[in-house]
Amino acid sequence: MTRCRLCGSEAMASVVDLGATPPCESFLAADQLDLPEPAYPLHLRVCTDCWLAQIPPLITPEETFKEYAYFSSYSTSWVEHARAFVADAVERLDLGADAFVVEVASNDGYLLKHLVERGIRCLGVEPSVNVGAAAREAGVPTLTEFLDPDTGSRVRAEHGPANLVVANNVYAHIPDVVGFTKGLRALVADDGWVSIEVQHLLTLIEENQYDTIYHEHFQYYTVASAIRALASGGLTLVDVELLPTHGGSIRLWARPSEAAGEPSARVAEVLDREKAAGLQELSGYTEFSARVAKVRRDLLKFLIEAAERGETVVGYGAPGKGNTLLNHCGIRPDLLPYTVDRNPYKHGRFTPGTRVPILPPERIAADRPDYVLVLPWNLRAELTEQLSFVGEWGGRLVFPIPELSIVEVGA
Repeated sequence: MTRCRLCGSEAMASVVDLGATPPCESFLAADQLDLPEPAYPLHLRVCTDCWLAQIPPLITPEETFKEYAYFSSYSTSWVEHARAFVADAVERLDLGADAFVVEVASNDGYLLKHLVERGIRCLGVEPSVNVGAAAREAGVPTLTEFLDPDTGSRVRAEHGPANLVVANNVYAHIPDVVGFTKGLRALVADDGWVSIEVQHLLTLIEENQYDTIYHEHFQYYTVASAIRALASGGLTLVDVELLPTHGGSIRLWARPSEAAGEPSARVAEVLDREKAAGLQELSGYTEFSARVAKVRRDLLKFLIEAAERGETVVGYGAPGKGNTLLNHCGIRPDLLPYTVDRNPYKHGRFTPGTRVPILPPERIAADRPDYVLVLPWNLRAELTEQLSFVGEWGGRLVFPIPELSIVEVGA
């Protein structure tokens, strides 16, 4: 990577190099195990002019999202998060029966279904054919498209301007950040609102959340860099919320620049926190690579010592972040014989690169392992409760990030 995709600068500094891995959602079917598997460098850099952290666009969104393995509705806590957001947004923006809401990257309708239930007109713009079909089957109007300025203009012309445009966990997923932002502006009414949720680079750095670096995440935002990205499409940040989702996210409330007004005090507060953490100078990034290496060493040491003691360790979950972790650590079936997942789409498949089998969740109770390695560590509270039955036979949970943690559960 020689130029920043936001500002065009060539002043790019290395943050962490995770080697080469396959795309994190490219789960393998059994008949693919003897075929070549492409892997791409996974090297995070930061632009020292605009401070947008980014990886090279080595794969295209079309490769990732034509058929997508992630269905939002399989996370109980995420569905509840969406329900609460809708309730708050309806009250905050006074959205009535005449309102129109568009969600970009609407997945299987997990969020918009709450608007459908309220009788509020809505539309999902979702590029993945399979999850978009699931949304339509659930009664959520969904357009199978990627968002760009042309798509935004066509939707606006056909359906009218949106009072609210929601873009949750997608602003990192598009290499053309300027074009995508212009698409958001095309969708939203001149006096409307845009709400974006994206992982916060501050917590990624502070909490060693390096497994959230993968090829479908092209950039990683601070509030400071998000302000610059929004401005590239004619949007202005007016408020920000700090959220616990995905280990630490920011909810950005933006408006068309001509209607924005002054930003809230919370914007200045978060900007001050980022500056204090050194994220607008190289000092905030220099130690991250060493802390990532320690996560790897600690997890491998635990797995190797457990194997030498004859203890069994299996996985829970097959999230994209888990595949970054497994590949970076070189964890294969000799150390992790299988993982389980609630999503039936993944059953009978294998994790990319490391070829760990993915089985139904019931397998854990049947096998009674000594340890369960929780790969979606960001759902720690939810999964500690869900997996409390592991304590019935003295089993324990293992969380690898921000540091190795072994937890006793159950009575």
